[in-house]
Amino acid sequence: MEIISYDEIKELKFKGTQVAYAIVCERKLWLFSKGIALEHTSDRVNLGKLIDQTSFKSEEGYRDENVSIDFITSENGIIVHEVKLSKALEDAHLFQIKYYIYYLRKKGINALYGILHYPKMKKIRKVEFTEDDEIVLKKLLSGIENVLSLSSPPALVEKPYCKKCAYFEFCYG
Repeated sequence: MEIISYDEIKELKFKGTQVAYAIVCERKLWLFSKGIALEHTSDRVNLGKLIDQTSFKSEEGYRDENVSIDFITSENGIIVHEVKLSKALEDAHLFQIKYYIYYLRKKGINALYGILHYPKMKKIRKVEFTEDDEIVLKKLLSGIENVLSLSSPPALVEKPYCKKCAYFEFCYG
C-alpha cells in the first residue's frame, strides 16, 4: 500500500459537495462550508434526492466523514455512481465524481471509473479519471482551501442558474 503524504491527506478533507460548489459558485462554497446550508429549503434539491432514492433504491452507497457517494458497484474494482436531476451543472457533477474516485484511490480502494446517472433524462455518462484530471483536481482543492480561508464570503457573481439556486434569496434577497 502506498504511503500518503500530509498534503494528500489534507486534500481528502473536503466533501464532494464542496468540490461541485467550487465549480458552480465560490460564494455558495464558502457559505455551505461555514455552516450556512440552505439546500433543505430547495424544491429542486429535494426533487433530486427523491429521484436518487427512488431510481436506485436497492443499491448500496458509500459514506464516511467526508464523502457520501450515491452508490457503488463492483466489477474487478469499484465503480462510483452519482445520480443527478439534470445536466445543467454537468462540469460540477464530473469533478464531484472524479473527486470521489481520487478520494477512494487515496484511501487504497481500487476505484476504476464513475457513472453519472440522469434518470429523468434517461441518460448516463461514463467518467474516467486521468492524470490530467488529478492535476486539475489538485488545483481545484487548493482553490477551495483559499476560498475557505476568506473571512467573508466572496463577492456575488451573477450566473445564469442563480434563480434556481437554494441560496438565491440569501444572495439577492
